[in-house]
Amino acid sequence: MSSSLTHLLRILRWGRTLARYGALQGVERDPLTPPFARRIVRLARFGLSQPAKPDYAAALQQLGPAAIKFGQALATRPDLVGEEAAHNLFALQDSLPPAPFPLIRKAIEQALEAPLESLFSEFDETPVGAASIAQVHRAVTTEGRQVAVKVLRPGIEETFAEALETYEWAAAHLEAHAGDEIRRLRPKTVIAHFRQWTRRELDLQREAASASELKENMVAEAGFYVPEIDWRRTARRVLTLEWLDGIKLSKRDQLLDAGHDPRALANILVKAFLRQAVIDGFFHADLHQGNLFALPDGRLAAIDFGIMGRIDRRARRWLAEILYGLITGDYGRVADIHFEAQYVPPHHNAEEFATALRAVGEPIRGLPVKDISVGRMLEGLFSITRDFDMPTQPHLLLLQKTMVMEEGVATFLDPDINMWESAEPFLREWIRTELGPEAAIADRLLEWKRSLEKLPSLIDRIDHYFPAPGGAPPELPEVNVDVKQLPRPAWRDVAVAVLGAAAGAAALYLFGV
Repeated sequence: MSSSLTHLLRILRWGRTLARYGALQGVERDPLTPPFARRIVRLARFGLSQPAKPDYAAALQQLGPAAIKFGQALATRPDLVGEEAAHNLFALQDSLPPAPFPLIRKAIEQALEAPLESLFSEFDETPVGAASIAQVHRAVTTEGRQVAVKVLRPGIEETFAEALETYEWAAAHLEAHAGDEIRRLRPKTVIAHFRQWTRRELDLQREAASASELKENMVAEAGFYVPEIDWRRTARRVLTLEWLDGIKLSKRDQLLDAGHDPRALANILVKAFLRQAVIDGFFHADLHQGNLFALPDGRLAAIDFGIMGRIDRRARRWLAEILYGLITGDYGRVADIHFEAQYVPPHHNAEEFATALRAVGEPIRGLPVKDISVGRMLEGLFSITRDFDMPTQPHLLLLQKTMVMEEGVATFLDPDINMWESAEPFLREWIRTELGPEAAIADRLLEWKRSLEKLPSLIDRIDHYFPAPGGAPPELPEVNVDVKQLPRPAWRDVAVAVLGAAAGAAALYLFGV
């Protein structure tokens, strides 16, 4: 564990970089910033000239891989960083210069325990992409299959471990010394979830497992494709998967030239995301344009499964009802769900919360996405969380991030798409299936089945603590005697008895009686 001095020096070094891009101005001016944090900011910017307009994305790009990933997470939290900063962070590019190929070659051979030539007949030394955590090379296996080989950057685990330790130290001090508003945002828990996300992303074998699970789940969505994993050439630091010949969704002109229908691709994306998040509770949480490809046959394919989200069935039902309620304008039901889920403290009024939701939802109902300010909508929702003392729900952060990202991609493909209208039939059918009488009966039958399955174990435990009589003959009846407590002799009586006995013994001895 690093010392507090090490963390402070690290924060000051980062602060100098942030200050050069003006990225600390909002922190210093925010009245909620604790005094100790404001003093650190002033010390970090001492002697530096700051630009009039902050560039948060460029600043975090300079700080390296961990800061890039953290900035991408903060891009969906205007309640933490402000709407302007969140908008700027969406431009953060997850790219760095590639690592030298000799280091990559060594990493592959160590991870797969075999020479490179025995695994691949061709291997392109120039990567097709170099991100903050890993880089990807095109190759051909010895069996002749075209594959993409993803390799972790050398030393990336140590880089993240160092940064995360300081993030945790800073979050703990913020919660300890800040006011109620900062504590409501739960910075320690947010960083804990960020550590969990990055730990998963740094394990490429787990990423391969996530891709495999998602592929099985998406069989019902014929328009959405997940590439095959080459398990023989996959390990913790190396992932090999099927190469996809497609066009990135970011290249709209190329999509049109190739004859693709952007509107159809947008609808596939929306439906695939809803199936993942609402039906399966396991979703791709990094659906930006660089991770999505249009295949020649019109299908939509995804790559990069390092960040995946998972939501349990109860939370999915709440989520579906919340979305459906916003779509249909049933704000009373949406408010009730928030109280049932304990997202809103019980001392608040459900009707007042429903009115606050109406103020956010009504202005956007029926509008195409191009006419909706997502930033303004999120700002309205986050102001509700502040007004109603709603603590941050870290398990929903990935979902929130993905929804905003997916909406951006869908809008890019089809500016006139209305995601609410696209989602409404899907959600209505799912809610009918999940919350209808058939589902209620099925849930009750399932509960009874689970209870019946517990009976043998319960009987065994009862038998253990209350065993049956053994093979010995029954006990003979005993006479009940009323036992009374004997009187306790007083010390004086004991002394007299002892002295009397001693005197008698002495008389017998002396007189020979």
